[in-house]
Amino acid sequence: MRSKILGQSDRSGEIQRGPVILVAYLIATLDLTFLFMQMGIIPYLAKSLGLDSVGFGYLQTTFGVLQLVGGPIFGRFADQFGTRPALILSCASGSAFFLLTSISTNIPLLFLSRLPAVFMHGLPGAQKVITDLTTPSQRADALGKLGLCFGIGIIIGSALGGVLSTKFGILVPAYVGLVGNLINTLIAMVWIPLQDKPKSDHQVTEHSTSQSGSVFSIGEILRLLKFPGVMEVFIVKVLSGLPIGLFLIMFSIISMDFFGLEAVESGYLMSYFGVLQMLVQGLVVGKLANHCTERTLLRLSVFVFAGVGLGMALMRTVWHYCIIAVPLVFAFSMLGTITDSILTKAVPSSDTGTMLGICASVQPLTRTVGPTIGGVLYKQFGVSSFGYLQLIVNIGLFVYLLQSKIPLSEMKS
Repeated sequence: MRSKILGQSDRSGEIQRGPVILVAYLIATLDLTFLFMQMGIIPYLAKSLGLDSVGFGYLQTTFGVLQLVGGPIFGRFADQFGTRPALILSCASGSAFFLLTSISTNIPLLFLSRLPAVFMHGLPGAQKVITDLTTPSQRADALGKLGLCFGIGIIIGSALGGVLSTKFGILVPAYVGLVGNLINTLIAMVWIPLQDKPKSDHQVTEHSTSQSGSVFSIGEILRLLKFPGVMEVFIVKVLSGLPIGLFLIMFSIISMDFFGLEAVESGYLMSYFGVLQMLVQGLVVGKLANHCTERTLLRLSVFVFAGVGLGMALMRTVWHYCIIAVPLVFAFSMLGTITDSILTKAVPSSDTGTMLGICASVQPLTRTVGPTIGGVLYKQFGVSSFGYLQLIVNIGLFVYLLQSKIPLSEMKS
């Protein structure tokens, strides 16, 4: 059994998967907390160094491109060398990231500090641990609980970054992030087992070549997209959430210009979003995953996203957005969880790390193209354009999924 391959053993030799999964949740929570903490201070640090809005856009794009390129590479590294080395690499890269940020006294150093982001993938690393330690029927529920980590990271990270930078100085959050990532590295070294690669128990193993070829092999990464149903589901994952991703990238500007919010009020709105994320992931996604098929949940998330688009097209005040945020968070969480679960089941278990890395590249892709596309949409057509685009794209995807023959498991997730 796979459960006897991975995890820590008790005296009887049985594998204690629960504690290892809890450690993965802890690592993900800390990683996301530090990440959101620095996101709050970087605009002010960049401004203090003389970087204008255009230059800050380039800085954000640099971070997005590095994460986009690094996601699949990190996944192949995890497949070839194991999850513990991969998590150690991620946490150590986070330490380097915050160290360079803390000594960024000029603009070139600030750009240089983004380089370690290529290997900063704590969330995909935690997903890899959970994927390897759960059965296919348990996977969606277990992956869904990572949304709790995301919500906690948003709330604590945003608040902590603001408090530390205001009371003690703008670079203090970087020092905290440095120490925190060093602690995360030690946690990964001590509590994540040095595991063998799991053998596939439900896939045709001869198609897996994760152990061969370079970690940087683009061909081996793209090979996974050729498995039945993988490309179709991945395209749905990218396109369905792209319009709302563009909106969220532009949200700091929209909150000021369209909603007329102050910085503190925007922070409260982000906290509200984080609380919703925790509630939906903790109380809703897992329960639905245990009672509905993957096909049903995929269609449901796309359908709800279409409704969110209509609501966004009609919204006029921040209170409208607060109402729309409820189905938005549900669809966003459900789509991410169920597509990750489907895609990791569709490839050999020895390739799940690479597949998770490919999935993790979706958000960096949006962050890379988002500022340009989102800026044009907002300037030329206004906030409602994001809603209409969301509505049109997801109606098209919903019709496609109703007629699609994508080979999905009909068992309950």
